[in-house]
Amino acid sequence: MIAVVPTAVFFLWFCWGVRQDRRQFRNAVLLGLTVLCLSFALLTQVDRLPGNLAVLVYSLVFFVPALAVVLLGGFLIGNGLTMVRKEGRRPANLLSGLAGVGIFVALALVVSADYLGGSRAYQSFLLAVVLVTGYVAFLFLCFLAYAFLYGRIRVRGDVDFVVVLGSGLIGGERVPPLLASRLRSGLAVRKQADRGAEPPVLLVSGGQGPDEKLPEAEAMGRWLVAEGADPALVRRESRSRTTTENLRFSRRMMEEADDRYVCVVVTNNFHAFRAAMTARREGVRGQVIGSPTAAYFWPTATIREFVAVFWENRVVNGVLCGLLVALAVVVGMRW
Repeated sequence: MIAVVPTAVFFLWFCWGVRQDRRQFRNAVLLGLTVLCLSFALLTQVDRLPGNLAVLVYSLVFFVPALAVVLLGGFLIGNGLTMVRKEGRRPANLLSGLAGVGIFVALALVVSADYLGGSRAYQSFLLAVVLVTGYVAFLFLCFLAYAFLYGRIRVRGDVDFVVVLGSGLIGGERVPPLLASRLRSGLAVRKQADRGAEPPVLLVSGGQGPDEKLPEAEAMGRWLVAEGADPALVRRESRSRTTTENLRFSRRMMEEADDRYVCVVVTNNFHAFRAAMTARREGVRGQVIGSPTAAYFWPTATIREFVAVFWENRVVNGVLCGLLVALAVVVGMRW
């Protein structure tokens, strides 16, 4: 019974965090810790099960995850090749393939440990790799699971603004499929939320890049009007260059119109959770929803989002990784 206590504590903390604000990365970590503690609590009860059932539980707990890791590594390498073929060899497009290779390198190090033996320094190095990799993998799974749950949010109640974030133009002036997906979702959200006396305003946000002929917001506004949106209900924020600026400048425009506004922010599904964390940091009153993304593009884009979140919290993550390395050195020297 005592083993269940940490699970209950983390779960209640998670529920409190979600109720306070869904847009916190802390919620993702608390969800992961809840699942981790629950798994440990269940394992402590396995010895009370019949023999065959106990073997099945142990197989599910240890064998299935190991197999899943191998399959995931293969999938990521395959996806990396697809990304290179369809999107080119830019560094950002190599992330899924590199992650797959990294999984197999880590597995090879673990499997070869018993055969290679090695000095205490090598054992410390191997343990450090396992601990740091495990820590990063845990955070990534937390991010993935909570981002999935966050993406299930539905628009409810009155909405004053539907903010659509920009993402670059084709040929410097045309809306690409990725951005068109956001705009379609924005139109759908506006239609769904159009229930009050005042219909929601579509606020498109995006400045002009060095290789663009006009601001992204201008192209987005034209696209919406061509799709039937009322020009009087389409507003443009055309100064921003980053997601942070998208949300910061859009918030100022909304506050000038109505300091009690409520909004919905639309981006792509892989970007929704990180955009939500940025919206919270910038004081935007509203949740973020995601529009569909091409299946082949989603894994690399999701990894890129996680890397960005990891880097945004680099001080905490650096300290924790340093402590894990120090622990590996101490334990390795005592083997």
